[in-house]
Amino acid sequence: MTLDASQATSYLKDYAKKDGLSIKELIDSTNFGGLTYNDILILPGLISFPSSDVSLESKLTKKITLNSPFVSSPMDTVTEETMAIHMALLGGIGIIHHNCTAEEQAEMVRKVKKYENGFINDPVVITQDVTVGEVKKMRKKLGFTTFPITENGKVGGKLLGIVTSRDIQFHEENADPVSKVMTKELVTGQKGITLTQGNEILRKSKKGKLPIVDSDYNLVSLISLTDLQKNQNFPIASKSFDSKQLLCGAAIGTMDADKARLRKLVDAGLDVVVIDSSNGSSVFQINMLKWIKENYPDLQVIAGNVVTREQAAILIEAGADALRIGMGSGSICTTQEVMACGRPQGTAVYGVTEFANKFGIPCIADGGIGNIGHISKALALGASCVMMGGLLAGTAETPGDYFYRDGKRLKSYRGMGSVAAMQQTSINANASTSRYFSESDKVFVAQGVSGSVIDKGSITKFIPYLYNGLQHSLQDIGIQSITELREKVDNGEVRFEFRTASAQLEGGINGLYSYEKQLHN
Repeated sequence: MTLDASQATSYLKDYAKKDGLSIKELIDSTNFGGLTYNDILILPGLISFPSSDVSLESKLTKKITLNSPFVSSPMDTVTEETMAIHMALLGGIGIIHHNCTAEEQAEMVRKVKKYENGFINDPVVITQDVTVGEVKKMRKKLGFTTFPITENGKVGGKLLGIVTSRDIQFHEENADPVSKVMTKELVTGQKGITLTQGNEILRKSKKGKLPIVDSDYNLVSLISLTDLQKNQNFPIASKSFDSKQLLCGAAIGTMDADKARLRKLVDAGLDVVVIDSSNGSSVFQINMLKWIKENYPDLQVIAGNVVTREQAAILIEAGADALRIGMGSGSICTTQEVMACGRPQGTAVYGVTEFANKFGIPCIADGGIGNIGHISKALALGASCVMMGGLLAGTAETPGDYFYRDGKRLKSYRGMGSVAAMQQTSINANASTSRYFSESDKVFVAQGVSGSVIDKGSITKFIPYLYNGLQHSLQDIGIQSITELREKVDNGEVRFEFRTASAQLEGGINGLYSYEKQLHN
């Protein structure tokens, strides 16, 4: 009997079995071993909205929310201040590596926090007796030439004027005090105004800086036009709620020396710290986590790495604000091969997040992210964010210089478990060696490799490519937000299938003599 076509949808609702499997059914059906991202496929849903309507807002930790679920890995060939700045501007966050001195790492954090300010609460202030020549020297050292001038040369002193590059550019008498060239008639904002109100004054006055003063005309803070322009160019930038500065994370180890390192990082304005270890279930990490929570209760702490519920439970109980998931799944990591220890990343992400989400602990999928599809699968399996190393390696914002080999423009990329990284840390506080519990080893056992990757261009184009691609991916699944994805995966509405080796071959590029893979324009 042929059914009426208009009844197709209602008939399907009464059908005994839905296509595909729930995520729990998929995981439970694979008793023979763990799953990687490539083993999983998500079935499509109904598209009833444009991809631009898809929200990618997601939790990094219990108290920090990002506008995009992208985190750069704390590797010395991936994240220093330049990467961290641009990750934050583009809605994610960068975690600065600790394969350097504590002072160097703190300075990197400081540069991120100073890059884009809301209210600049500690601007460089001078007195009216400072000479034009001294201001020119300050310009070379600091990179800017606009300085408020107060009676005592400090924030809180009575505002007398402001000196800018235009005031000194063509003034040849370097011995003259700035009182001769400074601008005295100032546009100011009153203490208590909002950042939006201050930016509006800047727009109308067409000034470069807006001093904020109290009722006695004492300097309180400063707002910058360049920051307003950055706000317009990067509307989804990740910023701290109170200061409106860019969010910045940094990694530390589990040694006693890392406590002193953390003090410097906190003083520099750190928002979130990652306790960096290949295996997070150690007494060293538990003790460090408890110490941080006792001494810096407001600082958000990401603990890990973990791949089992048992590991997760230990760190959640010790006070972790988020977990980092992954062991041996990175593109340059050999832990599973060398140590016979770890877990396939798909199964690890599902297992840990299914447990941690019950306690409201966000999880970061770290490792195995090779494309947009992997990001979608990590989020569908329960992660709230993804941490990327190899996917960002080779971009202009990573540390190091480009070089050429076989006609290709390349950059170095190495695992933090590689011998090269471990040898460098023998000088720099044993960052990599402590991560792999190798501080006392006379012979380093490598758990990673060193290599090179092809130039990917700037992340100012690459991250928007990932962002828009992820929006399209969720659109295909019929999902409008990461929050909705979490809910519909949990209740079984989003369906999955196991992807055999033949299916993976079919879903890839095949049958061509040659092709060029261009990711974005």
